[in-house]
Amino acid sequence: MTAQYQVQGDVAIISLNNPPVNGLGYDTRIGITNGLEQANADAAVKAIVLTGAGKAFSGGADIREFNSPKAMQEPTLLSVILALENSAKPVVAAVHSVAMGGGLELALGCHYRIAAPGAKIALPEVKLGLIPGAGGTVRLPRVLGAEMALNLIVKGDPVNSEVLAGLPGQKLFDKLAASPESLLQEAVALAKEVAAKHADGSALPLVRKLPCKHPQGDAYFQFARNMVAGMSRNFPAPVKCVDAVENATKYKFDDALAKEREIFLALMQTPECKALRHVFAAERAASKIPDVGPEVQPREIKKVAVIGAGTMGGGITMNFLNAGIPVTMLEMKQEALNRGVEVMSKNYEAQVKKGKLKQDKYEQRMALLKTTLSYDDLKEADLIIEAVFEELGVKEQVFKKLDEVAKPGAILASNTSTLDVDKIAAFTKRPQDVVGMHFFSPANVMKLLEVVRGAKTAKDVLATVMQIAKKIKKTAVVSGVCDGFIGNRMIEQYSRQAGFLIEEGATPAQVDKAIEKFGFAMGPFRMGDLAGNDIGWAIRKRRYVEKPDMKYSKTADLLCELGRFGQKTGAGWYDYQPGKRDAIPSKLVEDMVAKHRQDLGITPRTISDQEIVQRLVYSLVNEGARILEDGIASKASDIDMVYLTGYGFPLWRGGPMQYASQVGLFNVAESMKRFARNPLDDAQFWQPAALITKLAAEGKTFG
Repeated sequence: MTAQYQVQGDVAIISLNNPPVNGLGYDTRIGITNGLEQANADAAVKAIVLTGAGKAFSGGADIREFNSPKAMQEPTLLSVILALENSAKPVVAAVHSVAMGGGLELALGCHYRIAAPGAKIALPEVKLGLIPGAGGTVRLPRVLGAEMALNLIVKGDPVNSEVLAGLPGQKLFDKLAASPESLLQEAVALAKEVAAKHADGSALPLVRKLPCKHPQGDAYFQFARNMVAGMSRNFPAPVKCVDAVENATKYKFDDALAKEREIFLALMQTPECKALRHVFAAERAASKIPDVGPEVQPREIKKVAVIGAGTMGGGITMNFLNAGIPVTMLEMKQEALNRGVEVMSKNYEAQVKKGKLKQDKYEQRMALLKTTLSYDDLKEADLIIEAVFEELGVKEQVFKKLDEVAKPGAILASNTSTLDVDKIAAFTKRPQDVVGMHFFSPANVMKLLEVVRGAKTAKDVLATVMQIAKKIKKTAVVSGVCDGFIGNRMIEQYSRQAGFLIEEGATPAQVDKAIEKFGFAMGPFRMGDLAGNDIGWAIRKRRYVEKPDMKYSKTADLLCELGRFGQKTGAGWYDYQPGKRDAIPSKLVEDMVAKHRQDLGITPRTISDQEIVQRLVYSLVNEGARILEDGIASKASDIDMVYLTGYGFPLWRGGPMQYASQVGLFNVAESMKRFARNPLDDAQFWQPAALITKLAAEGKTFG
């Protein structure tokens, strides 16, 4: 049963029991209404307590029912709340742990509310591109006041119950329990108390009957709307939250409720909402590996070792120190170790200065760090991550040494961004313990972790790495072994298109501006300058040998031959002033590109921003589809997570594969065929991937 019913003396207790967070799925909703009916029909029952079993009161809608008929089947949450309001016997909500979204709306429909300290209270619908849809925008302002309620609804972040209970004049909670353990007992006592109070037949209190006004009215809401609009440019939901709360102050309760529903249903159809709901589901799906079920037990990770104290090694180390896991850092020279530790210390000190980290926490973290020049000090590590130079010969030396010193069962991970993890695993006698853990730079900031599964990587190694990723607050996505894995294999095609676009007539600034206007954090040329153009150059040199048929624009090579490697040399695709990161268009680069076009006999043409965006984004989509065909990624949503968390793809578009699905795969394929007819582009690359052709023919999407 997803809602349990029991009677304690003269109090009925309805407990939601739909793990993990007591989502308000159809069966749970039926369970609540059945429980209410049973309690109201039993003369011996004087009052009702509604609570949640396990780790939550309720986290809101059941995500397993998203986009299914059950989500909207009666009784809907609105109907359940109406049944609570209409109960002839008082209903007390006993809130603990989590009351979010529909869970909080459910509690607001009860006559009385008691909360355990430490309960997380939120209406987070805005994070899914929605507004609360079951009375949240109409009831919350009545119990917290319009300003506090609007703040909570627009941000969507959880606030502790004791903070809300301590607000002057709040009517959200009638009582704060002494502790989570005593909540139920205190809720039953409150239920008995209010039952006695209303034994004379006096009306039960309803949130809907509370007044809701704002003293400044129009002026306040216009100010709030301007502020919110400025901060949420590409997301329609936050401004609609303001509209809904304003409606709560201006209309009768039921009219405001109807308007909330109207806004909610309209937002459901927006591309931004569809994208954000896709991302919500994709993030949860990324941690699920098709053939690694819950029966696979992860290994225990108590001690970690990191080889390399450079930018990557230091960043990787910080992730583990932040999570309270001791790290031993190995380098070949003491100066390199000292430099690495100093950079980490400065990073932490900057956080302390900004008030983001307390001094004692900084000291605790640094106390977990040991440094060494000897491989012998890695013998006790449960997980060893190498972050050494990206060259197979260097990796070979490291892994052969690790094979000698690491204890049996230790996981040996490579932070390689392109190299063959199977070749690296073959340098050891324990390939089952080898895995790729590709962190993105800066590793202590970027959320993405590509987990590269070798042909022989053991299932429990994968389970362990996915678990540890969660602990260090990373979004982990599993990739198979191929050159560049998911992210870099796709970005290579994107970079090739950027090169062709400037050969054909665009400027680096035009390309960057067009894709940044689309929503990318940074265009390809600014990104190249930030990462270092010499990195791409090294990869292309390898490509010219391995894949001589692969077509590239020579402009990036010419740039590197001039020593313009980007921000680190003060000049790349753009010019940079000392100590500044502003990208200034370069006359020298424009002349270099113009001469290159002349040498090739190319007459430059005007290229529209639309063509720039389509060629860049669809190149990602086409390569992404091939990655799915090759089995490198197990699902399209994993590719979206890689691009959203590692490459600055705009969140409100949901990732490249989701965006293509929204545009329509037939339309995407037609554009690809058009690009294939361009003699200056790569016709072979633009043949739509077989998967795109198949899905387009069937009228399907990547979902």
